[in-house]
Amino acid sequence: MTRMFLPLALVAVALSSCVTQTPEARIKKQPAVFLALPAKHQELVRRGEIARGMSPDAVRLAWGNPSRRFSGLKEGKDTERWDYLGSQPVFTNQMGFGYGNPWMWGPGGWGGGWQPFMGPDVAYIPYQRASIVFKNQLVDSWEKLQEDQR
Repeated sequence: MTRMFLPLALVAVALSSCVTQTPEARIKKQPAVFLALPAKHQELVRRGEIARGMSPDAVRLAWGNPSRRFSGLKEGKDTERWDYLGSQPVFTNQMGFGYGNPWMWGPGGWGGGWQPFMGPDVAYIPYQRASIVFKNQLVDSWEKLQEDQR
């Protein structure tokens, strides 16, 4: 029984770490940071929105941590850009020739030798969902991908 519990617990932890958090969940984790924001920014954070003049803390609560950060200089002022990435599945049918599983015994010895394969495959292609530019530690501008409204 305990042999089955540990692998299942590890899978549950791994899957739960992939769940996208909501602004409300982030607020619950950092209530003091949220309460320190101006009332106008608190309302925006609750709705998952950002506005010019917001602090990095407010943006983290509204949108979460960025996927990557860039620092720079524009018009003599320090800037920072936060990019938020997403991923999109791309499904393909592949046909090829590859080496078999190295841990299995087959007709060609360990790994089964070179074998043809054909079948569906999925790859996740990253794309940029949004970017925020901070000047002097405040939101100066942002852009967000317009989702298809079909």
